[in-house]
Amino acid sequence: MRYVVPTRRRASHHPMPLTVPTRWVKNIIALFLLPWCAILTQTFFTAFTRATIHQQLWAGAEFWFFTLGAVLWLIAFFGLPRPVIIYVFGHELTHVLWVWLMGGRVSKFRVSGEGGHIVTNRTNFLIALAPYFFPLYSVLAIAVYGIASLFFNVAPYGQLLYAILGITWAFHLTFTCWMIPKNQTDLSDHGTFFSLVFIYVLNLVLLSALLVIASPQITFADFATDLVANLRNFSEWVGELMNQFTRGHAVPATLPNQ
Repeated sequence: MRYVVPTRRRASHHPMPLTVPTRWVKNIIALFLLPWCAILTQTFFTAFTRATIHQQLWAGAEFWFFTLGAVLWLIAFFGLPRPVIIYVFGHELTHVLWVWLMGGRVSKFRVSGEGGHIVTNRTNFLIALAPYFFPLYSVLAIAVYGIASLFFNVAPYGQLLYAILGITWAFHLTFTCWMIPKNQTDLSDHGTFFSLVFIYVLNLVLLSALLVIASPQITFADFATDLVANLRNFSEWVGELMNQFTRGHAVPATLPNQ
């Protein structure tokens, strides 16, 4: 990232306004996101259980090909040399794509087996954390399939697409979990606590969207209905806890003697 060396200035006679560090604000936001993590997690597993057990999503070829791709990648990740260079290339390319989305420019792109970096004139927490919640290779696989469908009949290759999505999604998940404990500056620059909560929420949102797309019986409206119901139950639970707390700490009133 480019930095500008600050110039010296004379001390001002006016008192400086009270400022709050950005990292504190992000940590407060992360605290408010924690209940949403729990509610979204409950909603996802409720929908997943309903789709797999009651609606027999597990019996579909798409589910098995996706699972097969994920299992094959897990075997490769833990049993073979890890293709770090492929991950680093995708990691830095994701940074580049999000810089462009934010209207920035990239003047340097470097990738090697030991790491990589880009030089850009713009950065924010979305650009920094994008590689941890944006599965680039899965998106590229869907894009290639969609473009090819404009010119060819790709229906016979639908199961292959789900297998590739299983591989690429597992690739994204395993390398993300593998890289997070390695003191990544992408996370520490914006607060590790905030970064981890944000990454978890965004990955769960994408995984929920994939579940809805893969299951014909579940719609986004159904998922939203379950989400609202779980939010209501959580609100009632918090309200009950507050009522119990206030009843337990209530100070008995004493009336004056007449």
